[in-house]
Amino acid sequence: MKRNRSRFGKVYLVGAGPGDPGLLTLKARDLIAEADCVIYDYLVNPKILEHAPDDAELIYVGKRGLESSQQIWTQAEINRLIVAKANEHAVVVRLKGGDPFIFGRGGEEAEALVEAGIEWEVVPGVSAGSSVAAYAGIPITHRDYSSSVTFVTGHEDPTKPQSAIRWGHLANGADTLVFFMGVARVAEIADQLTRHGRGADTPVAVIRWGTYGHQETVVSTLGAIAAAVERRKITAPALIVVGEVVRLRERLQWFEGFQLANHALPNPFFEALAS
Repeated sequence: MKRNRSRFGKVYLVGAGPGDPGLLTLKARDLIAEADCVIYDYLVNPKILEHAPDDAELIYVGKRGLESSQQIWTQAEINRLIVAKANEHAVVVRLKGGDPFIFGRGGEEAEALVEAGIEWEVVPGVSAGSSVAAYAGIPITHRDYSSSVTFVTGHEDPTKPQSAIRWGHLANGADTLVFFMGVARVAEIADQLTRHGRGADTPVAVIRWGTYGHQETVVSTLGAIAAAVERRKITAPALIVVGEVVRLRERLQWFEGFQLANHALPNPFFEALAS
């Protein structure tokens, strides 16, 4: 049942998980089913939107559009939209792929809501940082291979005067490195890591469309991964995993090749965004 309307609605910053609809949390599912408005991103599987009421307002604010004429939203515009919809609806779900507070800009949106005096809540989601690697048969920690993990953005704010990534510390600062949104810069990432002391023979996996039925994984080394990605024409969305744990994939891969009912391919809208 919908909540009673007050002066302002409440905004829920909800993680939709990495893509497989079965990885959506129960709390996320229930909030989507209650929503008056769902504002969703490019990486949200459209099957998850089927939980929304038939009369809910669905607004796509992904950074990629179906057509050249479709609006591409800036983060500032998204922040203003969320605030505006909280003044129109009782329950607003801001639905984001993965987890809102792990490279999901959820913190920025929460700040905008605090500034506007709007009630909000965060609902964590299953992060792509662990789940996508797991679906590729790669445990990001393992007692024999990795006692530490670092999550890194592969796509920093382009307005920054310089990179905030301290490559000298990062290269050998953790056993496993997981890069989000970095496939377009895989050559630079590999170069920076090797220049700062990570071995060129370090195993690397690049996983595209992780947790979907058409997931694709490329395994190579830091010295050769850029060429392998180019040869296989791997593009976003993809996750990069660097470290000895990648060697376990040969024995532990379990998912790719399966087409289970709850791992259905995206609908034509989503597939067009991927092209």
